[in-house]
Amino acid sequence: MKHILLTIAGLSIALMSFKGDNVERVSLKKVMDIKNEGFNHSQVMETMFELTDVNGPRLTGSPGMKSAEKWAKEKLTSWGLSNAQIETWGGFGKGWEINKCYVAMTAPYYQPLIAYPRAWTPGTNGLIKGDAVFAKIETIDDMEKYAGKLRGKIVVFTSMSMDTKPNFTADAKRLTAEDLEKTEMDPHVEEGNTNLSRKKATPANPMAARNLRKAIDSFFVREGVQAVLSGGRGTMGTVFTSNGASRAWDAPAVVPELEMGAEHLARLVRLLESGKEVKLEMDTRTTFHTEDSTESNVIAEIPGTDPELKDEVVMLGAHMDSWHASTGATDNGTGVAVCMEAVRILKTMNIKPRRTIRIALWSGEEQGLLGSRGYVKKHVGDRITQLMKPEQKKISAYFNLDNGGGKIRGIYMQGNDQMRPIFEAWFEPFKDLGASTLTLRNTGSTDHISFDEVGVPGFQFIQDPLEYGTRTHHTNMDSYDRVSANDLMQASVIMASFVYNAAMRDEKLPRKPLPEVKDKVNGNSWNR
Repeated sequence: MKHILLTIAGLSIALMSFKGDNVERVSLKKVMDIKNEGFNHSQVMETMFELTDVNGPRLTGSPGMKSAEKWAKEKLTSWGLSNAQIETWGGFGKGWEINKCYVAMTAPYYQPLIAYPRAWTPGTNGLIKGDAVFAKIETIDDMEKYAGKLRGKIVVFTSMSMDTKPNFTADAKRLTAEDLEKTEMDPHVEEGNTNLSRKKATPANPMAARNLRKAIDSFFVREGVQAVLSGGRGTMGTVFTSNGASRAWDAPAVVPELEMGAEHLARLVRLLESGKEVKLEMDTRTTFHTEDSTESNVIAEIPGTDPELKDEVVMLGAHMDSWHASTGATDNGTGVAVCMEAVRILKTMNIKPRRTIRIALWSGEEQGLLGSRGYVKKHVGDRITQLMKPEQKKISAYFNLDNGGGKIRGIYMQGNDQMRPIFEAWFEPFKDLGASTLTLRNTGSTDHISFDEVGVPGFQFIQDPLEYGTRTHHTNMDSYDRVSANDLMQASVIMASFVYNAAMRDEKLPRKPLPEVKDKVNGNSWNR
């Protein structure tokens, strides 16, 4: 009997969180059911396998992305979600994919080389062979010394560091208690910090760097270069991939270019700088897809049931597009799999949410949040003019996952203090899973920003980084093998619980004021 009384007492306390006069209620029965389904009957790794290994790379505009969209719609429908659709958001430009890639050094000896075509660059149109030339161009004037010397050559071009020495720090990392405590600190009171948002380091003059690279690309075309081998950060065979040309219909011509593993690129540089003859051969084929430039998002719902609240919406989402050198497992297959698993859990439980729950799987995130911003502009409001559509008032919240495959440790409140008591109550049942950190900080560069900038509460979860920044983010190593099943199950049950709680509340989640609209003509600003 004593044990029963303690259990009931504990249950009563855990059902609510008190903050002054506010009470945030959480159903521990539903949390228990969510945990049971999410941990004991998980399908999240099966979803990961189908999304990554089966569908492959998902560069926006590629056949792989189109295939994944069709698969996701069919999978969500099979789970019983309603209104599943592939919804267009706008024009994108040319699609692109890799069809073949072979690169090797043939002199002074034979050695296959690790390299991948840069996105939106042409292929070689068959096997090419040529002498390698090292070109170090850091200013416009540097091009002059190579004029007339590059025709028919394969240029080894890099401004990267050749420092590939042993790394004495671990690639993978879990957030420590100290890390989380620092994250929790109000950024306004941190020494030297006067801005709420966390700033990322950027080049001193990125526009000048882009303009220089455009000039170099044009120079290589004029000089008749056969192909270019370049590199960026990454060691031990890890290649961080990117685009090497524009996807625009009127993009200027460039020569075939591949990004190469640092150790192989450094070897070529050392040989060439010492005066050795280096010969290379390569055969790459890439395809530009120009038949349809319209891109889409995948949308599906669990309809609301409350007569007064069913027209309101709680959203969760992640971007499904990836880069091209691997299968986009941690960026962002994990976010997609977690969101899909969250709605699968809720649908399996046969919940009857008061508000409609809507999942969105975005495209074009890697090119600037294009899919989510296209959806928001179409349905919610214009981030530039701040002119809103009726649905803006009906979306309670948007929850996003896009920081790799690590488990959830907390959430960014995006400067909204009103969320603290609510999220504290929602995280209470998950403290034993390592998730409880709340921070006012604004984290950027992913799809919750599209909602935050039109006044809809949009949130990204804090996650353990694991190998995200060191091995998997935009790399050839971003595969299924780098994913932790336990971390994804933990993230799935927390996502499902947060979405359920938001759908069942009496009120929508509290909002920040709409951003100011700038009057570029008169210099005035105002809130709508």
